[in-house]
Amino acid sequence: MFGLTDWRQTKFYQEVKEETKQEVKEEVREETKLDTIPRLLKLGLSIEQIAEALELDVEQVRQAIEKQGEEGTGSN
Repeated sequence: MFGLTDWRQTKFYQEVKEETKQEVKEEVREETKLDTIPRLLKLGLSIEQIAEALELDVEQVRQAIEKQGEEGTGSN
């Protein structure tokens, strides 16, 4: 019978597992970059400098700043 242990040893399972790991790593990396933006702004860097330093598009940086502003001023 084909059990869970057998399933985990298949090439398909291993490939999907590795692909998922890579996707999660990339998402975490992206979130970390976005979380860093406010700190860099406080240090006086421009949007363009932040985008260059974090290897992001200028528009991504602007959107992150806008989103943070909305979250910081949300109604309670």
